Amino acid sequence: MINAAYLHIPFCEHICHYCDFNKVFLKGQPVNDYLDALEKEMKLTLESFPAAELHSIFVGGGTPTSLNERQLSRFCESINNHLPKAKNIEFTFEANPGDLSKEKLQILRDAGVNRLSLGVQTFNDDLLERIGRVHRAKDVFQTVENAKISGFENISVDLIYSLPTQTMADFKETLMTAFSLNIPHYSAYSLIIEPKTIFYNLMKKGKLPIGGEDLEAQMYEVLMDEMTKHGFQQYEISNFSRTGYESKHNLTYWDNEYYYGFGAGAHSYVNGFRRSNIGPVNKYIESLKSGKAPVFENHQVTKAEQMEEEMFLGLRKAEGVSITQFHHKFLEDPLKLFQNEINELSEKKWIEVEGDNIYLTKQGRLLGNEVFQAFLGVV
Repeated sequence: MINAAYLHIPFCEHICHYCDFNKVFLKGQPVNDYLDALEKEMKLTLESFPAAELHSIFVGGGTPTSLNERQLSRFCESINNHLPKAKNIEFTFEANPGDLSKEKLQILRDAGVNRLSLGVQTFNDDLLERIGRVHRAKDVFQTVENAKISGFENISVDLIYSLPTQTMADFKETLMTAFSLNIPHYSAYSLIIEPKTIFYNLMKKGKLPIGGEDLEAQMYEVLMDEMTKHGFQQYEISNFSRTGYESKHNLTYWDNEYYYGFGAGAHSYVNGFRRSNIGPVNKYIESLKSGKAPVFENHQVTKAEQMEEEMFLGLRKAEGVSITQFHHKFLEDPLKLFQNEINELSEKKWIEVEGDNIYLTKQGRLLGNEVFQAFLGVV
């Protein structure tokens, strides 16, 4: 059963120094042709792989709100025309603080969007400039205030820690400022230096002053402690929410469920196949103009791969992997299938098995990637 859809808008008015997502400068791009192609992809895909109703739609990028009012309105209309929505759907748009005019907020509300995810990263204006962001802290407060006035209460903020020159004091101050927004959800990620980014090139030249693994781990512990103190549950390694505001879309991924992916470079998981789309915008448009699905890679996931994915994706959640659910999906007992790995990780106190759940300990969360790798290539 297909529960969710991700739609990708690759256009940005500015490129951040750390970003490796599929994106292009907005100026001079064939935006209207791209929206035509997106609509065609939705139509073609739903004809081949119909869904009864979706519980989550997530529009990411790039910067989805870099579309002008007319384009945004038209794009939302095409989503509503082609994607079947459940009554209690979570319909999320990513946005940059400062990009969301009152007119665009109203367009989103009128289209049924009920959740915003804001790319804030830090409240330190000097750091924002250093990482290539164009908004400033004051823009975040104004955007959140305008969003609330427009009727949005389900607002999430993305933060990044372990940024170049960022101190512990900086990070604690950003957290306290973030809590003052009085919103129900936060995502927080450590900076990863990806190839083909400005930061990667600076690092290769020895010109990127980053704090190192010890400081990163200390920041993550402070993050977990402060979120708990302020009443936010850590329901996944990088995600924290008030009760009832957990992201349905995030959980689609970590529950290893099927989802559509529409747009240039988007990924999908449908009927046992993981698929990635053509990345370059013009090639994506050309493929759909000729009536072809814009597929770049199509991989049938074996049962062994599915079971390994169920473990390393499920362990990202605070509740971990349900032994009963695993058995229901695969007719296998994970405690037997991964007996050696579970015993070894339990001895290290990185995971625990309690009742029906296999989950990461606090120490295990600090070493998540090492835990996940233990389940690869086992079956």
